[in-house]
Amino acid sequence: MVKLRIGYPEDPDYQERLEEFEARIARGEKIEPGDWMPAEYRRQLIRMISQHAHSEWVGMLPEGAWIPRAPSLRRKLILLAKVQDEAGHGQYLYHAAETLGVTREEMVEALLSGKAKYSNIFNYPTLTWADVGIIGWLVDGMAIKNQTMLAQCSYGPYSRAMVRICAEETFHHKQGKEAVLLYAKGSPKQRRMVQDALNRWWWPTLMMAGPHDTDSPHTPLLLRWGIKTKTNDQIRQEFLDEHVPELLEAGLVPPDPELRYNEKTGHWVHGPIPWDEFWKVINGEGPMNRHRLLARQRAHEEGRWVREALEAYSKRRLAQAAD
Repeated sequence: MVKLRIGYPEDPDYQERLEEFEARIARGEKIEPGDWMPAEYRRQLIRMISQHAHSEWVGMLPEGAWIPRAPSLRRKLILLAKVQDEAGHGQYLYHAAETLGVTREEMVEALLSGKAKYSNIFNYPTLTWADVGIIGWLVDGMAIKNQTMLAQCSYGPYSRAMVRICAEETFHHKQGKEAVLLYAKGSPKQRRMVQDALNRWWWPTLMMAGPHDTDSPHTPLLLRWGIKTKTNDQIRQEFLDEHVPELLEAGLVPPDPELRYNEKTGHWVHGPIPWDEFWKVINGEGPMNRHRLLARQRAHEEGRWVREALEAYSKRRLAQAAD
């Protein structure tokens, strides 16, 4: 006897259920873990949420390396709080993905084996303290554009996790902007340092939004099912329109000779994005790909005793409860 796979097109009721599912999304209702959903909707969510969770965990590494070298106690405390926030974001997101039937162990194994993706931006090095500020202002600025959209996602657990994450990322964005503006008004050496950081992070930040809509195979389905509510190019445009004027006002210049303001559309227009570099880094050939993965593998192995202690404690509590 062939077991019927729920949520797949071979289910005789698939079309009827799909229409009801899409009608719920059109009415603005949230889809919850126990609800019927197409298998592809579940697969896309697991792919996106786990990738997002991995990005939060790997994202702790570039800035975490600067905690011991922060220029003041105040900056150290801010950076400590920020890195701890990122760890918490990973936890929320792994929990949200678990509601779809995938286990934490499966997701972590996919990350550690190199099978799972995380945000490309974290495969670049942080060379100076100014990089920490640029990451906070620009990288987190782009992340907020994407995450604010995801807070409206049709899947309830993901959208609710994003509400708190967005609130904390807003703090990250503000502290990064404050640090960069301070350097931009500082000594010639500080201004050179922050401009250099901007030069190195500008294009990777624009790539964070993902390929152009014409080259993004997942976008049409994600929009149809309300997982995304904006396209990659729309998010990138929102980022440009907000951040370019602020950077120029601070005396900083994005490294794009073709960057210009279009009076007719009211939008900033960027030059060609170096997509060859994007695909190279995605495929594991970025400057820090191997280092980031090795760091996560080492942290996982060094934390093995904690997991084993928790498991032993849990078993003992269960045994005591059974007595």
